[in-house]
Amino acid sequence: MAKAAVKSTPKNVVKTASKTASKIESKKSAHYNTFDMSGFDRETIMNWYRIQHLGRKLDDKAALYLKMAKGWSYHAPGAGHDGIQVALGQIFRQGKDYLFPYYRDLITSLSAGITIEEIILNGLSKSADVAGGGRHMSNHFAKPSIGIQNVSSCTGNHSLHAAGLARAVKKYKGDEVVYYSGGDSACSEGFFYEAINGASREKLPVIFVIQNNKFGISVPLFEQTANLVVSDNYTGIKYLKIINCDGRDVFDSYRALSEARDYVLSGAGPAMVHADCDRIGSHSNSDNHELYRTPEEIQEMKDRDPLTTFRSILIEKGIATVEELIAIEKENTKAIFAAADIAEIAPDPEGSSYTEFLMPPDAVDYNNQSEYAFVNDPNAQQYTFREGINIAMKQEFTRNPNTFLWGQDVASVKKQGIFNVPKGMLDDFGNDRIFNAPIAEDFIVGTANGFSRYRKDIRVVVEGAEFADYFWPAMEQLIECSHDYWRTRGQFSPNITIRLASAGYIQGGLYHSQSLDSIFAHLPGIRVVCPAFADDAIGLMRNSIRSEGVTMYLEPKYLYNYRPSSTSLPADDFIIPFGKARIRRQGNNITVISYGNAIHLALKVADELFNSHGISCEVIDLRSLKPWDKETVFNSVRKTNRALVAHEHYLTAGLGGEIASCINSELFLSLDAPVGRVASKDVPVGFAKNLEAATLLSTEDIKNAIIKIIEF
Repeated sequence: MAKAAVKSTPKNVVKTASKTASKIESKKSAHYNTFDMSGFDRETIMNWYRIQHLGRKLDDKAALYLKMAKGWSYHAPGAGHDGIQVALGQIFRQGKDYLFPYYRDLITSLSAGITIEEIILNGLSKSADVAGGGRHMSNHFAKPSIGIQNVSSCTGNHSLHAAGLARAVKKYKGDEVVYYSGGDSACSEGFFYEAINGASREKLPVIFVIQNNKFGISVPLFEQTANLVVSDNYTGIKYLKIINCDGRDVFDSYRALSEARDYVLSGAGPAMVHADCDRIGSHSNSDNHELYRTPEEIQEMKDRDPLTTFRSILIEKGIATVEELIAIEKENTKAIFAAADIAEIAPDPEGSSYTEFLMPPDAVDYNNQSEYAFVNDPNAQQYTFREGINIAMKQEFTRNPNTFLWGQDVASVKKQGIFNVPKGMLDDFGNDRIFNAPIAEDFIVGTANGFSRYRKDIRVVVEGAEFADYFWPAMEQLIECSHDYWRTRGQFSPNITIRLASAGYIQGGLYHSQSLDSIFAHLPGIRVVCPAFADDAIGLMRNSIRSEGVTMYLEPKYLYNYRPSSTSLPADDFIIPFGKARIRRQGNNITVISYGNAIHLALKVADELFNSHGISCEVIDLRSLKPWDKETVFNSVRKTNRALVAHEHYLTAGLGGEIASCINSELFLSLDAPVGRVASKDVPVGFAKNLEAATLLSTEDIKNAIIKIIEF
């Protein structure tokens, strides 16, 4: 029998061992299931039994709803995790601390303050569900009003949110504790390591609770990690205090959590509480553990059931009589039936309500502004595109002291950004608000999500990656951010501006020249902007930072110091609404719709064609890609009766296809020719200059496309 390394605490020793490829058995030690109640008063002990029994009966109720086809279509039972879950809920302070539960945390959530009725409302996906009104899977419990966070189904990704929120607690010198709860399999995710690494480096007040039941659905722990005591994987991480406990035993678990809480509140660093548990049932209602576990193993777990063990010890030690426990159990059953009677008849969410909470409010009052175009003063000082972004950020950081910036290379003493976009911000606002992040893009975005939970007036600006091409690891967190507001029915909005140096024409090749705009624009719940002139960079950055929600702020890096993108400085109150395009050149023969690098190419072509062929092009700069300005585009096409969409991103599935489709479907009778699309080739961007030139959109491509449409 291959044995795992053993870690011990004063009250507990946990051992795990693999017997066969399909079985892992928890081994008893001298302190296994001792339920040492010394130091706890009778009232606390009896209350903890009540909560534990109540949670188990609610699990039974959930299974019954499933059998009756009345709801709770996803159910992950918590039997065998009872001790750590009751203890975690009890140590959490409602309205002060922050708790990130996972999908198996029914007992935790009940213990932490979610009522029986609220548990059932969630399970039945009712409109009154306090987690999100039925918008998320059942068994995903939350109550933001008391600090229990709404967590998604992406296993373990809330570890990054917990680290980010703990960063805010530390920045604001709070005394709250942030609790992450998750299973052993989530520890295999790369972003979980990122969370541990970042939290330890910054000594953040966060406790990572690992409920180790030794299975990831059907995958045994030894196929996940070499250390069957999962916390052993993290023993080399500085400042991280690791405490192992018996997760079946509420008293051992509470002692472990208390020790962890004291440690993080001391400022010494984060803690990890590793709780050895059993998963007595299947992973969920869609799993049958009898297919991969032996009857003997299942029976062994049932024999050490935490609830029956707790009950027996209470009677054996004379703490409670059988009659007293029966009375508690009957009262629990009665309470569940009473809550169920209310929850079952509660209204379901209206199907049409999906349109609510798609995006949080913008900062701009659209009704009070009639003109958003800025007229450049050529006689005034001209500011580059890069300087425009810098100016806007500095102004907004001065305006709102609860604004923060982090990313890679943004706060090195003299460098301050690989393109110098945040130059001077470290000097102006200090390292407390402007700071570097590890080279971990998911961590950068995920901690921004968590950080913005601390106060509604917090705004976070991140460089999501040094080049947009490196953003891919953070897509997991971007997806998370995209549905946070909708999933919580407006209870939480990650207020983040994600800056990305994007696109090509710099001879950067792979990983330095990609455009990602259509991929971002495809996602519900986020905004996408792409300014191409200094004034637009300022106006859109102001709106992005001031508005709630997530804005992808794409910066065509070729334009940073490109003279034609420079403008004079707009007024301090100049701001550009999302979804408002600008007509850069008036024309009558064809509408050319573009943005980013391509808008400058389109303007060159428009001048050339007018001088050489007398073709009058109306050139529209979208500026905002999601939402995009249909009104301005449609009005122009009605005037010119012809349209071309030109963009740098790939042609296939690019934004041009969406715009062309909208024009065709809504303005077909106004068209004198098919709507054209022109873009870069559907191939990676080559590094050699000739390869890049042949790959990316060119003025010649736009010119030929316009002539083809005109001659149709």
